[in-house]
Amino acid sequence: MASAARKLQLNPVDPENLLNPVPFYKELRENDPVHWSDVVHGWFLTRHEDVMNGLRDSRLSADRGKVLEHQFQMMGLSPESIREVTDTFKRQMACKDGAAHLKPRRQTAAAFAPQVLDSWRPLIHRTLVTHLDKLRGRREADLVPELFYQMPPLVIAELLGITPEDRERLQQWGEAVTQLTSTGAAKNILEVARQANEGQARINQFLTNLVEERRREPGNDLVSHMLRSQEQGGGMTTEEIVANTSLLLAAGHLTTTDQLSNGLYELLTHPEQLALLRREPALLKPAIEEMMRFAPPVPFVHRIAVDTIELRGRTIRKGDIVFLGLAAANHDPAAFKDAEYFDISRDPHQQKSMSFGFGPHHCLGAGLARRELEIAFEELLHRMPELRLDVTKLPRIKCGGLLFRGFESLPVRW
Repeated sequence: MASAARKLQLNPVDPENLLNPVPFYKELRENDPVHWSDVVHGWFLTRHEDVMNGLRDSRLSADRGKVLEHQFQMMGLSPESIREVTDTFKRQMACKDGAAHLKPRRQTAAAFAPQVLDSWRPLIHRTLVTHLDKLRGRREADLVPELFYQMPPLVIAELLGITPEDRERLQQWGEAVTQLTSTGAAKNILEVARQANEGQARINQFLTNLVEERRREPGNDLVSHMLRSQEQGGGMTTEEIVANTSLLLAAGHLTTTDQLSNGLYELLTHPEQLALLRREPALLKPAIEEMMRFAPPVPFVHRIAVDTIELRGRTIRKGDIVFLGLAAANHDPAAFKDAEYFDISRDPHQQKSMSFGFGPHHCLGAGLARRELEIAFEELLHRMPELRLDVTKLPRIKCGGLLFRGFESLPVRW
């Protein structure tokens, strides 16, 4: 935690702001809600109204391939050194606007319909129980590496028809890509860029082979579903299927892994709320929503201005990068009563949380994430009575830059 006596630095990637960002959000939201950072070379929007409007403003493009190219140029990287990474991002639905975004989204969305997601509950539960059983007879564990880092990747890999052994390789290859694209996370940027480009190339080759296998022998997995849509005409190209499978593989475990650790930490550091949830298990769903509001795994998403925008007396020019503060918006008292309090009894129907985004790019996997979180916390509370932080060991937040926030270590006892 940041020291109370420390003068707040208006540097978005200052280590203390990354570890304890809420004071930074509050300072910008109250005094400079449209803030230009010379450090990151981008604008920061932190008020709920501005973030929500920004997520649906067509003048703010989701073409993050261009955003990344700009950021990498500012880091001193040549376009060719990270070509595999940027080309993959440009093919992903999350980095497209308008019709180019809607086509692959619609092609994929049927696999995330509520009735389909409910059919996946036994798989999620089975995967979780398999790892919880490994803790049987113990009274302490570090839940990040032993559980949270294991469950979501296995779930999304099985949904994509990827074996656990291959999942481990893909996860390893993707770690450098995550580090490279998390602003402020990399120290040796040239080496991280080399590893990221090589890792993305290996991911793409693996997924290309997987797509060809599914084309020859289709199944019920998500890749086969995308291929069936392709054969019906108007679907994604093979390169786009590969890029969007890479997106689903990464998004399907990175954010859920971090949300599991963030949510549990908030429950364990608010014992009165944990006690309330144990007394009233029906509060589980609103508790999940509050965990995501209070400590989301994606603090910011970024956009690129494709036109000049005047906002609160500031001029955002065409070509400028804009960071939309999802976490800052979630703590805005203009949108949430007692926003700084963690309260699992909030009415979820009145929530205006930005954790899954808003507008056309609202997270496609939100329903899957909610089901994974609900099943995980239900089982944790059932199997681990008197669950608490291990006071003999400090939890560690990973410094994942602006775009990702979670724990790398969360030791507990029960």
